[in-house]
This record gives sequence, structure tokens and C-alpha cells, in this order.
Amino acid sequence: MKTRVRELRQAAGLTQQQLADLVHVSSRTIISLEKGQYSPSLMLAYRIALVFHTTVEELCCLEENKELEDRMYENL
Repeated sequence: MKTRVRELRQAAGLTQQQLADLVHVSSRTIISLEKGQYSPSLMLAYRIALVFHTTVEELCCLEENKELEDRMYENL
């Protein structure tokens, strides 16, 4: 799943470890999120969204990800 975690974290001037500490996960989790290798739980997405004063929808690019998923299902 594509997210805006890296973009928002860098804009805020936070390291991966600092963000991880703020949302109570390991830096490895943040790294995986930024690489698109891990989809956050709803609660983790909410915690990260609160840090960056945004919504879960914006953080997780939900509209864009839905469109990509819809296209994938159309091709089945």
C-alpha cells in the first residue's frame, strides 16, 4: 500500500526512529511502511496521522490505492 509517511516525516524533519518512538513501534516498522512493504493497522495509521495533523485517508492515499485495486480487479 502506498502511503505518504516518508514525505510527511521528512517534511516534519523527523528521523525514522523519532517517528517510531512517537507512535510506539520499531524503526523497522516505519522503514517497511515507507517502502510499501507493510500496510499499517488502522490504529497505527491513526497515530501517524495525528502526528502529522492529517487524516488516515490522506496519509494512506486511500483514494489512489482504491483506484489501483479496482483496476486490478477489473483485469481478472
